[in-house]
Amino acid sequence: MSKQYKTFLVLVFGIFVGVSVSITSSVLAEKKVEESTTIPLEELRNFSDIFARIKTDYVEYVDDKTLLENAIRGMLTGLDPHSTYLGPDEYKELKIGTTGKFGGLGIQVSMENGFVKVISPIDDTPAYRAGLEAGDLIIRLNDKSVKGMTLNDAVKIMRGEPGSDIKLIVIREGADKPLPFTITRDIIAVKSVKSRILEPGFGYIRISNFQSKTGRDLVSEVSKLKKDNENELKGLVLDLRNNPGGVLSAAADVSDAFIDNGKLVYTKGRIDNSDFKFHAKPGDIMNGLPMVVLINGGSASASEIVAGALQDHKRAVVMGSKSFGKGSVQTIQELRSGGAVKMTTARYYTPKGRSIQGEGITPDIILGRYEIKKVDDDDTLRIKEADLNHSISNPTKSQEAIKKAEEEGEKAEEEHPSLSPSEDFQLYEALLLLKGMSILSRS
Repeated sequence: MSKQYKTFLVLVFGIFVGVSVSITSSVLAEKKVEESTTIPLEELRNFSDIFARIKTDYVEYVDDKTLLENAIRGMLTGLDPHSTYLGPDEYKELKIGTTGKFGGLGIQVSMENGFVKVISPIDDTPAYRAGLEAGDLIIRLNDKSVKGMTLNDAVKIMRGEPGSDIKLIVIREGADKPLPFTITRDIIAVKSVKSRILEPGFGYIRISNFQSKTGRDLVSEVSKLKKDNENELKGLVLDLRNNPGGVLSAAADVSDAFIDNGKLVYTKGRIDNSDFKFHAKPGDIMNGLPMVVLINGGSASASEIVAGALQDHKRAVVMGSKSFGKGSVQTIQELRSGGAVKMTTARYYTPKGRSIQGEGITPDIILGRYEIKKVDDDDTLRIKEADLNHSISNPTKSQEAIKKAEEEGEKAEEEHPSLSPSEDFQLYEALLLLKGMSILSRS
C-alpha cells in the first residue's frame, strides 16, 4: 500500500470519525450506548478504495466535496424513501415550501422506482385543477426524464415563477398510454380547513393538509357550522381524502377536538427523545354527534393518524378506500455546513397500538370510485295516492299544513341544494350514512 494511499485512508477515516462525533454530540447527545462502538475498518477501507479509483479512473474529474456529498446522499436515501440529505440550497428551498406560500404546482410527492410519485394534489392548486391524481407517476418534466434525478432535483424543476408553464408526462394506473399535462405555476398558499353545509343540520369539514394552526381553524369552522344551523347540527362529515399529512401535533389537535379522553397517538424510536404520547383533553366539540370520516389512497401520515384515532375510539365511521400507509416520523436536523439531514427517527401508532406503516388504514366501509350517470325521471308524471279521484283525507294533517310543509321543504332545498351523487359519489354516500346514524341516535 503506497504512502499516498495510506494518507488518503487516514483522511477518509478521520472524516467519517469526525462526522460520527459531530452527529453524536449535536443530535444524539442523550442516546444510551446500546451497541458496540467498534469502527468498521474493512468497510471504510473498501469505501476509500472506490473513492480513490473514481479520483484516478473516472472519465471526468470529480472534486472531493461532490464525491463525499454523493456518498452521504446514498447513505441516507438507501435507508427509506423519506430520509435524505439536504444541501444548503435544498434546505433553503424546503424552508420556503413550509411557509405555505411559493410558486409551484401544489402536489405532495415522493420517489418510487426512480420516478416521482404523486402522493396527493393539494386542493385549489394548479395540479388539482389540471387533474393530477394520487398514485400518478411523473416520468418526464419539461421533456427531461425523471429517471436519475433526486426528489429535490425534481421539486426544484416543478417550482418556479408564478404564471410560467411546465409540461409533465404521467403514467396512471388503468390508462392505455402516458398522459401529457401542461400546468401553469401559481402562488401556493393553502388554507388547510374549509367548511360548508351539505343539508340542513349536516355539516362538512375538509382538511387539505395539517399545518400548525389546523386544530384552531377546525374549532372555528365547526363553531361557524353550528351558528349557520342555529346550533342544531346533527352530524358531520370530515373529509381527509388526498390529504398528504403535515405536522404531527396538528393531527393530535384535530383528533383531540372530537375525542373526550384517552390516548390519541404515540411514537416509538430508538432514542428517548423520539418517543412521544398524545392524550385527549376533556371535551368534544361535536358533543358526541355522529361523524363520518372519508379517506382514500391519497390520505397519508397525519391524516391517517386522525382516521386511526377516531376509528380506534369508535368515535366515527371511516369510509372510503385504504389509505397511503405512511406510518413514520421524520425530523430535520440542521448541520454546521448550512444543510440539513431529514431522517426517519420513529414510527407512530394508533391508540390501540396499530402501526399503519406500509398497511394504511382500512375503512369500516370500503367504497370505491364510481362513475354516476343521471337517468331522466320526471317525478311530476308519477301519480300519488293524493292524486286519485275520491282519495280520502289525512285526519292528522290538513291540506294547508301539507302545502306549508312542502313550501318550507322547497325553500330549504333552495338554500341548501341537495348533494348530487354524480358530483361526489363518496361524499353523497357519507351523507346518507350520516343521516341514518343521526336518526338512530335520536331513537
